[in-house]
Amino acid sequence: MEIKTYKDLIVWKKSKELVISIYEVSRYFPKEEMFGITNQMRRAAVSITNNISEGTGRQYKKDTLQFLFIANGSLNEAENMVLIANELGFINETKIIELSEKLRKSDVY
Repeated sequence: MEIKTYKDLIVWKKSKELVISIYEVSRYFPKEEMFGITNQMRRAAVSITNNISEGTGRQYKKDTLQFLFIANGSLNEAENMVLIANELGFINETKIIELSEKLRKSDVY
């Protein structure tokens, strides 16, 4: 399969699935968390896909790699936020298992 755009990348597709799952799960977080954990978790997840897509549009491999490193950092941030939300009781165990699997599959490396 020829890769023409970032949309052809499996890691981008898996990361996009993660974003959708995080939005769905965080929809049920307490309303007072809208500008706290909810916002931060969503922004971290979206940052993964944004950096993958932006990096693949760069002319030089060094630039592309830098954006992939940033995407991986955002992945770690999203995972951290999921773990915190779990400990606060915002996410049930079934969803944690699902999100953990999607986080693992979204690993940029």
